[in-house]
Amino acid sequence: MPLYLFGCQVHALVAILCNVIKHIKFIGIPVADQDRALAFYTDKLGFNIRTDAPYDDKQRWIELSLPGAQTGVTLFTPAGQEDRVGEMVNTSWAVDDIDKTYNELTVKGVVFEAPPEKQPWGSFLKMRDSEGNQIVLSDSKG
Repeated sequence: MPLYLFGCQVHALVAILCNVIKHIKFIGIPVADQDRALAFYTDKLGFNIRTDAPYDDKQRWIELSLPGAQTGVTLFTPAGQEDRVGEMVNTSWAVDDIDKTYNELTVKGVVFEAPPEKQPWGSFLKMRDSEGNQIVLSDSKG
């Protein structure tokens, strides 16, 4: 029988009080060509390199971040998961102004599936990175 304290199960309360998980460190983006992906994310999207170090004889551990952001991205494909390259990366990245972002990134050669789409909750875009991965960009303007 679960133990409750102040209406919460104790294990959930302990996790909250102890703050076990601090933040999301990174999300993984599977890539076929690490050099091409690194150039895309740094030159076109403005990411900074946190780590670029050997991992094994086939690839490097590449971790990137945006200025002021805690969460980063890794350009790394775990062995046996190469078929994930070119799929949807289940994430949405916040931008201040979707139309401005669309225009600026289009000039840099970023490929979008369509112009910005307006919704009551905000606007969004679906872009493709150098590896064909789909990533959603969104703002909160309705």
